[in-house]
Amino acid sequence: MVKQPAPDTTRRSEKSRRAIYDAALALVGEVGYPKTTIEGIAARAGVGKQTIYRWWSSKAEVLMEAFLDLGEQSAREAGQESYAFPDTGDLAADLKAVLRATVDELRDPRFEVPSRALAAEGVVNEQLGRELVAKLLEPSLQLYIDRLRTAQDTGGVRQDIDPRIALELFVSPLAQRWLQHTGPISYEYTDTLVDYALYGLAPR
Repeated sequence: MVKQPAPDTTRRSEKSRRAIYDAALALVGEVGYPKTTIEGIAARAGVGKQTIYRWWSSKAEVLMEAFLDLGEQSAREAGQESYAFPDTGDLAADLKAVLRATVDELRDPRFEVPSRALAAEGVVNEQLGRELVAKLLEPSLQLYIDRLRTAQDTGGVRQDIDPRIALELFVSPLAQRWLQHTGPISYEYTDTLVDYALYGLAPR
């Protein structure tokens, strides 16, 4: 009698985890955050509810981790191990490159639909909003801060600027336009944001 190999539980767990990520992101995009439930995610993923609770304590945790994983997948598809801010020595070029990548992500339905649903819920749900900032936004914002500090060290920007405030000149207008549909988002738009922020509005 030929002995059958034991089931690969690691592989099975990874398959279930991936199905849960996909289900959570799809549901929050389709029905919104309030109507997304652990039960719904489990049914969509084809797993038991107890499987989800074994790894996460709430739907917010599931969605946060699913988003982080989606970002990591996107980075791998772009040939990167993780998100990184370029440092070519040309601050304007580096900012434009990162913002163009952000435009691509915001226009990608995989990101846009669930991102918009979570962002809208984060406005009225303070706890979720804080978790979104801490777990999803803050790591990206820190990359801007680090790059601006490098520019300060090399004389690319003034020493007296606050990098935390300065990054908002690039990030906040794009986020507002995307969230409120006040205008199209494009490479030309984000390139112009960089030029206005770095070189000012006054005649040269």
